[in-house]
Amino acid sequence: MHMADALISPAVAGTMYVCSAVAAGYSIKKVRLEADPKKVPVMGVMGAFVFAAQMINFTIPGTGSSGHLCGGMLLTALLGPYAAFLTMIGVLLIQCLMFADGGLLALGANVWNMAFYGCFLGYFLLWKPMASKNASRGRIIAASILGSVISLQFGAFSVSAETLLSGITELPFIAFVGTMQPIHLAIGLVEGLITAAVLVFVYESRPEMLYQAQTQKKDRMSLKKTLVILSACFVVTAGVVSLFASSHPDGLEWSIERITGSTELDAAQQSVYHTSEKVQEHTAILPDYAFKGDDSVLGTSVSGLVGSVVVLAVCAGACWIFTNNKRKKAKV
Repeated sequence: MHMADALISPAVAGTMYVCSAVAAGYSIKKVRLEADPKKVPVMGVMGAFVFAAQMINFTIPGTGSSGHLCGGMLLTALLGPYAAFLTMIGVLLIQCLMFADGGLLALGANVWNMAFYGCFLGYFLLWKPMASKNASRGRIIAASILGSVISLQFGAFSVSAETLLSGITELPFIAFVGTMQPIHLAIGLVEGLITAAVLVFVYESRPEMLYQAQTQKKDRMSLKKTLVILSACFVVTAGVVSLFASSHPDGLEWSIERITGSTELDAAQQSVYHTSEKVQEHTAILPDYAFKGDDSVLGTSVSGLVGSVVVLAVCAGACWIFTNNKRKKAKV
């Protein structure tokens, strides 16, 4: 669901940057207040896990479309809404700058559409009421599926609303909404099942990792061992499984193609679009998850592994800075 710059006007893009920045600033404040050092490795590993998982586009049967994990619901169940939102920002930022996945101008909108709903609606609407008391396998599965479906429906609708407000006449609002919502319903169901599988694994092995979940189950694995297993999963996913991702356009591209006949639109002839494109040309060392000018599969594996490691370092580093500063102030 990564929006390209051509889908959004500078005014709407600026507004979405402000909205996402306000949510990020509040999240930083809350994470600093929590000052939980255990979140540092979890935030890093799960950020890398979501990055790797997003590289795996799965085919939606009978549509010619594909989808991928967004990850907000998964992260909010493990980190809470504030740390999860910051982790998603780290993932989307690295995707945008290193791999030119999603436009730089549209980054604020992508953060809102792909991170805000999953992290905040997913937590407060579903995870907190369903799992904070008497968490069980069934409750976790239900929250995972409902949270993923609802967050993707809101995200898909936001994309349509942002194009409408941006005056993208090639995508009539009613037709665009009517195409975006059903395909993202299917994608949300698959994401819900993936999210449920990961959270059930955590529930069975290290239930203490589930954010504010109350359960009588005892930990069967240490935090270190659980994180090692999840790390092995993202390494295999990024380096190997990514080679088998679906080649079909994702839900957003598919919807655009159904209406316009092409998966992409041309950006308006304004300097801000040109500047955004030039910046990404310089920062994207592996554009489209491949070596520049080389379509070899090695580029995909390298992109997955390098990106995962960078996301891990960025997310864990940011969390360490937030929590470490809080502890230092407490000692003064």
